[in-house]
Amino acid sequence: MTRFADGDDDLRAFEASAAVRTAYHTVERMRAHGSEGRGVSAGALDVLIRLSSADQGISIGDLARAAGVSSRNVTGLVDTLERDGLVRRVPDPKDRRSVLAEITPAGHAWIEAFRKPSQLAMRAMFQGFTPEELIVFRDLCLRLATNQQRLAAHLRQIGSQP
Repeated sequence: MTRFADGDDDLRAFEASAAVRTAYHTVERMRAHGSEGRGVSAGALDVLIRLSSADQGISIGDLARAAGVSSRNVTGLVDTLERDGLVRRVPDPKDRRSVLAEITPAGHAWIEAFRKPSQLAMRAMFQGFTPEELIVFRDLCLRLATNQQRLAAHLRQIGSQP
């Protein structure tokens, strides 16, 4: 990494980036292991979690925007979850041309069965962290995400200029 760095500040940023990437992959492996062991992909798990906390159905487009993926990707996930009886499509009461995805009672039961093992896994993953450290860690990660979004918007803006 020192070859990419232009001094100690750059080196610390590269090292922090590598640490975030390693932590991300660690958490994702844990999530994937837990969800796929129960027959649902990590992406489908995200859809189920979003639907389980909604009072009503959510459009495919809104699910895609929230997850930062394409509508085509979410459509495939909803198709699979619908085939498994965990999600259903229902008419949108505000727009009869549209449909919403909503979680079924079987989907709620799946989420409830997944909840306890997830809690145990997260406790194990963050063992040794104080509550205060977890708050700081969360805040730093959210700040990093905000900076990335700001940078992406800036790059989109300068990329569209002639």
